[in-house]
Amino acid sequence: MVSPADVAQALILQKESIEAQLHDQASILSSNAGSTLDSPLIDADGFPRADIDIYAVRNARIRIIELRNDLAAVNNNLAIALQAVFDPALALPDTPQPSTSGKPFAKVDGVSPGSPAAEAGLQRGDLVVKFGSLTQQSFSSSSLKPLVDVVAAHENRSIPLKVLRSDHAVFLSLTPKSWGGRGLLGCVHLHRLAGCSIKGCADAISSRIRLRDKG
Repeated sequence: MVSPADVAQALILQKESIEAQLHDQASILSSNAGSTLDSPLIDADGFPRADIDIYAVRNARIRIIELRNDLAAVNNNLAIALQAVFDPALALPDTPQPSTSGKPFAKVDGVSPGSPAAEAGLQRGDLVVKFGSLTQQSFSSSSLKPLVDVVAAHENRSIPLKVLRSDHAVFLSLTPKSWGGRGLLGCVHLHRLAGCSIKGCADAISSRIRLRDKG
């Protein structure tokens, strides 16, 4: 039988591994002209910046978001495990722990007919719980950068989605791509939910990432 101390030790090792990976990804950003999660990828004239590796920066940003989500989950489990070390009665390994990762962060107000969003099966009223690697925890401010980066990195590649529809979880696959309308998605609007930090129009997001990397 695995003891609470063994569980805590394993989680500590996992935490250290994630932190090391975060450091590596942050180094990729800093080595590209001091890039951050929010620094622009285009120059003043609207062209992709020539002084950075845009592909590497985008992927590092996405990986940092994923790792931060993983670290938050590990820290939560570690806190529970450490409590169990000092009080075994608190050890409830089979009891699911509440997590904000299951909360929706946006609502789809409309979907354009014939768009990638429509092809994926998105419907008006869907509550977005997960968009690729993004969850509610991915948005610490009103910035849409995480969503922009995920869409840009997955043009013509599928992104797994989880939405709530009539209180039931629905899993979809959305492929951002050019179509007969504006942008790469075709969601008429993603409406900000109370207590969430994401807002804005998906078509506006898409229009900002139409420029492809040169070469």
